Amino acid sequence: MTTATPEAGGIPRVQGSKVYWAISDSMVISGRYPKHIVRQPEEIFMAIMIPAMMLLLFRYMLGGAVDAGNTTYANFLMPGILVIGVSLTAVSTTVSVFMDMQEGFVDRFRSMSMLGGSVVFGHVVAAMARAVIGFVALIGIGFAIGFRPSGDVLQWLAAFGVLVVFAFAVGWIAGLLGQIAKSTEGASGLAMLVVFAPYASNVFAPTETISGALGTFVEYQPVTHVIDTVRALLLDQPVGNSAWLALLWWGGIAAVAIPLSSRLFRRRFA
Repeated sequence: MTTATPEAGGIPRVQGSKVYWAISDSMVISGRYPKHIVRQPEEIFMAIMIPAMMLLLFRYMLGGAVDAGNTTYANFLMPGILVIGVSLTAVSTTVSVFMDMQEGFVDRFRSMSMLGGSVVFGHVVAAMARAVIGFVALIGIGFAIGFRPSGDVLQWLAAFGVLVVFAFAVGWIAGLLGQIAKSTEGASGLAMLVVFAPYASNVFAPTETISGALGTFVEYQPVTHVIDTVRALLLDQPVGNSAWLALLWWGGIAAVAIPLSSRLFRRRFA
């Protein structure tokens, strides 16, 4: 005999794995994203063009002025630009979550048997998809301007894994910010807190060249660990402690943001 359990909207659903239903519901929500690409291609265009323009600008303006150590400036710069590309997804994710909260989209699910947190998770999946599209485009542009990584296949996969963890955490932070925003402009403004985090890191210059309190902050802030890890893996350099620090920081941030975001969603739409 099967049993039913009430979910977000009160309509019973045949009992099963909550993980399965969470994934299933999230895939339904994130399935909206391919349609948005067709209808709003400028979203993907801007997500690629902004970091691409930064890559070209700094590559040719600072390429001969910054000492990148035992590699070229293009090789040094590229991993940081990939991280900036991920952080930029926070804007569209935060605004999209806010708009869903305000325009009645979520209200439709109150009468359906759907796990509430899956709505935000669907946006996170979509944000990760945007990030992956950005990775491919930016790496292609990087090769065109002199990016020559020396890491092997396993190192590339490891670097990709670290970037995905970072994108996952950024997506949940953006989902949380989108729920607490009071206006579309406010949602965009809150997302800037995430977008500008990589700029106070070692994206454009080695950490050791940054002096004083700022240098200390850059050395220990969470985004720096992601950049150091990706840079070391792609350039076949020693990773040191940066890998586990990056995973610890951003895995921990995600572990805090997920329950906070889910709890806020349930309180708002119970």
